[in-house]
Amino acid sequence: MSAQRKEDRTGTRGYAHLVEVHVPVNRVWRALTEASLIRIWQNTEAEVDARKGGLYRTGKPGSGMREAHIDIFEPNRRLRLIYLNSRDFPASASAIVDDFLLDVKPGKTAVRLLGSGVPEAQVWDRPYVKIRMGWERVLARMRVMLENPPKPKPPAALDKDPPLPGLDY
Repeated sequence: MSAQRKEDRTGTRGYAHLVEVHVPVNRVWRALTEASLIRIWQNTEAEVDARKGGLYRTGKPGSGMREAHIDIFEPNRRLRLIYLNSRDFPASASAIVDDFLLDVKPGKTAVRLLGSGVPEAQVWDRPYVKIRMGWERVLARMRVMLENPPKPKPPAALDKDPPLPGLDY
């Protein structure tokens, strides 16, 4: 027997993601906490005050910005973000939380993301899917970025004897 969805849902829901990255934990930590790297794998704007009590803001200006308070900051181990209410999402009385847990394994780092506190209310159905699926995509992008960093371009080959202006015949 399937449970019928109630229109007046009042609880909260969460999500969990796991991605294993074949790089040292300190590189994963930098990707999670340095704005310049976040901009690459999330393809968004980013501003981070990387410390306990600091600010963690990512998203597209004007639409979809998410701003969080850094509640737990344990380098190379754990980063917990508590999101502030945003005009880009419905109002919420619950605290929406993303908790990144890093676990070192031989030759790789396991990144667990546990999200919680997303309201069960119907008005939150679309934002919930957007957040949950968004994390799935960008964590995969982070893995690819870290495992396959861009190769530096070789310097442009210089002609041995460049032509002289006006005498290049």
